[in-house]
Amino acid sequence: MFNNLLLSSEKTYFSDTFEPFAIWGTVTIFGAIVVALILAFIIKREIFASLLKKLLFSFIIYALALGIFLLVLEILKKYDSDYLDENWVNKDIITKVFLPLLITAIISLCSAITLFIVSKKAPNKTRVFSLVSGLVILISVVVSAVLIYTFYADNIVGDGYYTDENYGNLNNIALYLSTALLVGVSIALALLLGKSDDKPFDTKCIAIAGVCVSLSFALSYIKLFELPYGGSITLFSMLPVMLFSYIYGIKKGLIVGVLYGILQAIQDPFIVHPAQFLLDYPVAFAMLGYAGSIKNVNSLNSKPRLKFTLSAIIAGFLRWISHVFSGVFAFGAYALDAVGKSEGIFSVLAPANNPTANFWIYSTVYNTYVFIDLILVIVAGVLLFSSKAFRKEVDKLNGEKLK
Repeated sequence: MFNNLLLSSEKTYFSDTFEPFAIWGTVTIFGAIVVALILAFIIKREIFASLLKKLLFSFIIYALALGIFLLVLEILKKYDSDYLDENWVNKDIITKVFLPLLITAIISLCSAITLFIVSKKAPNKTRVFSLVSGLVILISVVVSAVLIYTFYADNIVGDGYYTDENYGNLNNIALYLSTALLVGVSIALALLLGKSDDKPFDTKCIAIAGVCVSLSFALSYIKLFELPYGGSITLFSMLPVMLFSYIYGIKKGLIVGVLYGILQAIQDPFIVHPAQFLLDYPVAFAMLGYAGSIKNVNSLNSKPRLKFTLSAIIAGFLRWISHVFSGVFAFGAYALDAVGKSEGIFSVLAPANNPTANFWIYSTVYNTYVFIDLILVIVAGVLLFSSKAFRKEVDKLNGEKLK
């Protein structure tokens, strides 16, 4: 009944009406904050640090509240039977994909919050609770993976997502191999580059991880530009997770990135295959953890802006690679469509009668939106690290002497 109240007789969803106001309202608020900080820095510099802290905290609270509200609206929309019918989506996707992902994300976030409370109220029970909650999360992840696999195994027709077996086929072997390759290389490099990370995954770390994931998720709703077949340019949505990885290291960053990727799959699912789901969501956003890949390069400690910029470039580039693999092996039909329609720059780059090359070119060009998102994150990150107050807070968390 509540869902119906949000819908007009023409099935115009309230989320579609509200989101533009949320986006530009947030951009306006952010712009006002920047102006206020610039004026404070010029007119009364002694209040700049305290004003930055207050405004940043207020914006975080606002973004979290807005993100939760938008998520509720999105769930009401995409779980609606009419929406699924309009988009030719099998309704089993609710019980076998959406709900398992949603439940896994809720369990993970609730466990983090509860663990923080337990550590304060009953510190002697923290270890036991950590083991139990970890086991519950692992079971939830496994069950979700099995359900997702069974759904797409039952619904992939003729090894492709079109009924015509000769058009838009999925490359199953390549999808699984590229996913396994990225996962294997990511874990191996994380163990190698993060071998000096000695900070425990304590309650403070978990609490900060929860805030960073939630804030990234909230900011991901503020889409400055959205592509037609998935992907968008957002208002610094990668920044909080990258900052967490930069401070706590690559190993913890990868874990937090996976959780963020699962939330992204709940927010805007575009899934045609289990391996493609991994490449576009958990694996792609886990790569944001590589913002901590040069954490232990002490020679850059005195140049925090350069260090963060290099870290962000590595993380953004690896996320882009994951999306490119997905585009080549799962969404080849879009390359064929672009060739047929002679769309934009692709009509110039695409070689004639070479479908494989077309797949790579199309996916490479299409996913360059990641770099625009990355540029915005780097600009915001450099501005943050230009503040002595911010560097001081980072210094307290990671123990590095940033200048």
